Order: sequence, then C-alpha cells, then structure tokens
Amino acid sequence: MAFSLSKLFGSKTSNSMPRDTIEAIITDVENKPFGVSENNVLFAGLNELGGYFFFQTVIVGQLNVKSKNGAQLVFSGDNFKLQLEADMPEFESESSDIKGRYVTKIDFQIEEHDVKKLEEATLKSIQIKVKKHDLLFSKYVVIDASDEEE
Repeated sequence: MAFSLSKLFGSKTSNSMPRDTIEAIITDVENKPFGVSENNVLFAGLNELGGYFFFQTVIVGQLNVKSKNGAQLVFSGDNFKLQLEADMPEFESESSDIKGRYVTKIDFQIEEHDVKKLEEATLKSIQIKVKKHDLLFSKYVVIDASDEEE
C-alpha cells in the first residue's frame, strides 16, 4: 500500500498554497487587462511625457522579481514584431494584500514612429523577459456574456 508523505505533512510545492486565479485578479483590479498568462495578468498602456513615449506595464500575479539589469518586452503579431527595453534597469515586485500575489511595474521606452505601428498591429502575444523569467501573455479578449447564452 503506497501513501504520500506530502498528504500527511503537507507539500512545500506551489500547489499547497492557495492559488490566486486570473479571474480573481481581473475582478479585483479596476483596469482592463491587456494580456493574460497562466499565473499573471498584464495591465498596460501608452503614455507620453515631455515628448518621450513610454509603454507602461503593471504585472499582477505570481511574478516576484528584483532586477538590476532591466527587462525586455516583445510584441508579436501578424507580420509584426517589436522589442522594447525597460526604461530603468532597477525595479522589483511589491507584495500585495493577497497572499502569493505581487505587483510589478515596468516602463519601457518606445520611439514615436513605433507607437503608430503598435497601435495598428494585430497582436497575438506579448512576452516579457526579466532575469530567468520568460512570461508569455496572450492578448486579453472580453467575451460578451450574451454570446455565451445563445
């Protein structure tokens, strides 16, 4: 008869801690998501300050990182690829009130001529590379509840 010690004493793996869900994050945060991955939600948007353009991102979820070497953001779509570098090399995730949930804010530099290309592109994925983390987000699409009832 086989039995698991982890069932008796609890497991130290991520499966034993309460899992934060993508749906819970989307419900808790008032802004519209830009992209979703397995364990994180990406909130993002373009901003301009003094003639310089930034793509501001906020990642909410399990990503917990402290970086001194920046990050890369890669947009991929139909005949479109754009890679951006983080505006500042140093940033770190902040813990939230929800256990296991972190908030990571990263701003990326974007050139004015790339802003128009990005706005017109049909995106398929957004990838963020920071340290050993390689997060792949799919574009978030709102499903109309009335479509599901038919």
